[in-house]
Amino acid sequence: MLRRSLSRLCAGEEKRVGTRTVVVGHRPVSETDAYVAQKFCDNRIVSSKYTLWNFLPKNLFEQFRRIANFYFLIIFLVQVIVDTPTSPVTSGLPLFFVITVTAIKQGYEDWLRHRADNEVNKSNVFIVENAKQVQKESEKIKVGDIVEVKADETFPCDLIFLASSSPDGTCYVTTASLDGESNFKTHYAVRDTTVLCTDEAIDTLTATIECEQPQPDLYKSLGPENLLLKGATLKNTQKIYGVAVYTGMETKMALNYQGKSQKRSAVEKSINGFLIVYLCILLSKATVCTTLKYVWQSNPFNDEPWYNEKTKKEKETFKVLRMFTDFLSFMVLFNFIIPVSMYVTVEMQKFLGSFFISWDKEMYDEEIKEGALVNTSDLNEELGQVEYVFTDKTGTLTENSMEFIECCIDGHKYKDCISEVDGFSQTDGPLKYYGKAEKSREELFLRALCLCHTVQIKEADQVDGLMGHPERKYTYISSSPDEIALVKGAEKYGFTFLGLENDFMKIRNQKNETEMYQLLHVLNFDPVRRRMSVIVRTTTGTLFLFCKGADSSIFPRVQQEEIQQTKVHVDRNAMDGYRTLCVAFKELTQKEYDKIDKQLNEAKMALQDREEKMAKVFEDTEADMHLIGATAVEDRLQEQLAETIEALHAAGMKVWVLTGDKMETAKSTCYACRLFQTSTELLELTARTVGESERKEDRLHELLIEYHKKLIQDVPKSRGGLKRSWTLTQEYGLIIDGATLSLILNPSQDSGSSNYKNIFLQICLKCAAVLCCRMAPLQKAQIVRMVKNTKGSPITLSVGDGANDVSMILEAHVGIGIKGKEGRQASRNSDYAVPKFKHLRKLLLAHGHLYYVRIAHLVQYFFYKNLCFILPQFLYQFFCGFSQQPLYDAAYLTMYNICFTSLPILAYSLLEQHINIDTLTSDPQLYMKVSDNAMLQWRPFLYWTFLGAFEGLVFFFGVYFLFQNSSLEDNGKVFGNWTFGTIVFTVLVFTVTLKLALDTRFWTWMNHFVIWGSLAFYVFFSFFWGGVIWPFLKQQRMYFVFTHMLTSVSTWLAIILLIFISLFPEILLIVLKSIKEKNHQVRNEVMYCTVFLVLSTS
Repeated sequence: MLRRSLSRLCAGEEKRVGTRTVVVGHRPVSETDAYVAQKFCDNRIVSSKYTLWNFLPKNLFEQFRRIANFYFLIIFLVQVIVDTPTSPVTSGLPLFFVITVTAIKQGYEDWLRHRADNEVNKSNVFIVENAKQVQKESEKIKVGDIVEVKADETFPCDLIFLASSSPDGTCYVTTASLDGESNFKTHYAVRDTTVLCTDEAIDTLTATIECEQPQPDLYKSLGPENLLLKGATLKNTQKIYGVAVYTGMETKMALNYQGKSQKRSAVEKSINGFLIVYLCILLSKATVCTTLKYVWQSNPFNDEPWYNEKTKKEKETFKVLRMFTDFLSFMVLFNFIIPVSMYVTVEMQKFLGSFFISWDKEMYDEEIKEGALVNTSDLNEELGQVEYVFTDKTGTLTENSMEFIECCIDGHKYKDCISEVDGFSQTDGPLKYYGKAEKSREELFLRALCLCHTVQIKEADQVDGLMGHPERKYTYISSSPDEIALVKGAEKYGFTFLGLENDFMKIRNQKNETEMYQLLHVLNFDPVRRRMSVIVRTTTGTLFLFCKGADSSIFPRVQQEEIQQTKVHVDRNAMDGYRTLCVAFKELTQKEYDKIDKQLNEAKMALQDREEKMAKVFEDTEADMHLIGATAVEDRLQEQLAETIEALHAAGMKVWVLTGDKMETAKSTCYACRLFQTSTELLELTARTVGESERKEDRLHELLIEYHKKLIQDVPKSRGGLKRSWTLTQEYGLIIDGATLSLILNPSQDSGSSNYKNIFLQICLKCAAVLCCRMAPLQKAQIVRMVKNTKGSPITLSVGDGANDVSMILEAHVGIGIKGKEGRQASRNSDYAVPKFKHLRKLLLAHGHLYYVRIAHLVQYFFYKNLCFILPQFLYQFFCGFSQQPLYDAAYLTMYNICFTSLPILAYSLLEQHINIDTLTSDPQLYMKVSDNAMLQWRPFLYWTFLGAFEGLVFFFGVYFLFQNSSLEDNGKVFGNWTFGTIVFTVLVFTVTLKLALDTRFWTWMNHFVIWGSLAFYVFFSFFWGGVIWPFLKQQRMYFVFTHMLTSVSTWLAIILLIFISLFPEILLIVLKSIKEKNHQVRNEVMYCTVFLVLSTS
């Protein structure tokens, strides 16, 4: 008997795939039983990415998958192997720096994950062996071990609940880290092992358990009341004993954990695209120069002039090999067009920029004394590109705090009343109730609230009451905060629930008398029925069924003439955003009860179709009831929630709610936070609309086709030209539950429903808001992945506060953790963590917008300034016989990107505010101006490229025409090629730096310091390198070149003129834009004055 009862504990659906046999305490039941030992995994949890042995090869492989890193590795190898015009150090040193810094950063992040894993794996647990407690590390638990867990400890693996310190064999559990619910859930020990509540007794147990193989489906597994899941916490129970059935990476929690993947931002993808274009430009330049070199050398005099005869080795070298070597040399000469320093600057910008989020005082929460946290700085700019926001509900949108607001009895409204001996009475001030129901009906309603629930009592210490007699304080605990709110509401009106003792429920009435009711049966709530009932017997022997549930579930089961007076109140409360429940009852005869009791017991013991049989009995029992009234409870929303969601909508983002909560609860919250408007037409794909029959897939198909026709086929196509044009209409909202989603994502092979997913996705994308309820953690991640992989690859953001949200946080492009009451699993695994949902507004609309604009400008500016840098070098080859002669000195080549032009753009990318932060936060539509990666599209890229090409041509040919006069000094001295290159370089450095000064809208002392300081440093360095300040450098080729150059008035005039010509298009553009803005402002003022005058005269 014992073995049989244990064997059914973990049974899920009858059609399950494979089973496992667990030997309790590793003691076989008998030698005659055919038992094959099975191997199970250990209890170690692994969330890290690297090990000590694979870190170096794995990390290097990942880094060299970046196009730029791989490119510079090739260039470095070429410089080492081939005799090139520049030193290998110019490419090797920056590359080594980038690879090392990135490896250290990623290694540190993985070390933190290792440390977190070790905290769990090395934690101490107690195993019962040989009637004694043995302390072990958590990772050493094996399947079959009997584990002892004490109060407030977390279950180290998935356990079958065998015994408890409570005499009735119950324990209370919170599953906040699994499904986000922080309320207490009651679990029951296996009936046959309840008495084994000591180490000696539990060690005598000989049994086996047959259960299904590990599966990630969380909610089917939460059904058995004997199964305690890893990650849940034991509450208000001294200790429990359980046997390990699933361990380590096979626990439900681990199977619902989505491994961390390397997230890459859209900006990085754009950089790779631009790199390919510039790589093509580089190859083209090298090919052109190599070809023209051999055309030039086709003339023998040019090939081997008298002053530069070839060596014997050069003459014997194959021409093809020489051509290839020359091609590589030109590649190295022009390779600065793709600067590795851009990656260093981008890394620094992201790392330093992330501190501004942490330092933001407006995102600091006084309650928890914490601010925002940045776990990864790689995705700052993605915050400015979000299109879809996926959010959890409990603890993220709400504070999970319920409050009883009002009730109605037989159509009479009661609000803010206190209890007296003679029943309800109004408080001081205005009238708070409207008419009055009969006294007996009032009492019946309040008794129903006190009896129809699963609330438990936790007693506190005795205190002296105000009246001099001792009163006991109680704490209510329940799996649903609604039930606690209703019990507290009844207490406010004079009926107090005193607890459950030996199957008797005790309540204290308005006359301070204690009433006893025997609890016979609880018909538990489920999302299909959407109601729950209790059957109780009074001390006089009268039998009552009390039922509470959603109005749509109760109204069809009560007398029709009783509905209308209550329905008015229910509808009004729903419009106000309150959660409503209707209360009904019926009196049972002994004969009726005996029949119900027999049917319920038979259904509970059924091995086949147990759920269907139970549902049928519930349906028959909860019929022909009488309606008493309804309640209104408020689930307190987070501060500024509705305003934040409206701002996200106005910014062009779609908000989806993915929750493990019940549909009614989630739906009510969506209305309260204005995600669903009163005008929103809701489309439902739930167990209620699809049904539970064998035709449910056919019914689902019908609904999908119907909704698809309504949203897509019958809607006229909108005219293009508007970004995210779906924001123009908010007509439809979609509600789907986990069971229906499973049908859509995992259809049966014979259903012919392979296109379910595509139709469903099209419907979702056309809805203004989507609510997904009763979602398992892995289903949340599936939803995010489905949207993420749609056409156009929209940027997704997931936000949650519990471990059940970790999978979707890791799956989305950007993961946000809320530092809530549900532990810190979400914030630890997220990319960013904020104290409250309201902080999302500033994080996205202000920080995200600015980060994107800054880094987009940084990327475009880097390509622009390097095109300006290398184009004159390319043009110079036409005037030096394609001899690979550098135009610039080696010091200038190395220092250009590292010292002369890097700091101004770094400061700009950290501090620039082209629009004030307050304006960005208050006007969400500004967010759409940079959406869809607007600043890194091909059009702005081509603008920057043509600007760079224009300025490069001005630099080179401007100086070239200056040199048409061979003597630029009064004494007749002639300037050489190094002076030519230095003049070009001087114009270049001043032009690109002043271009950035023109782009800057938000000046700080830091901007002034780095812009003018960089120019001053260039001049200082040129004097230093020319041997003026440091005379020991007189032996090198740049000796006094810069000083001699500045002695010529013509050179001064040429430098100033060329800088002005280069910047003239930009200056002209700024002037025209300023005039346009002023005209627009004047037009608005004139229009405002006209409207004001019209209103004044009328």
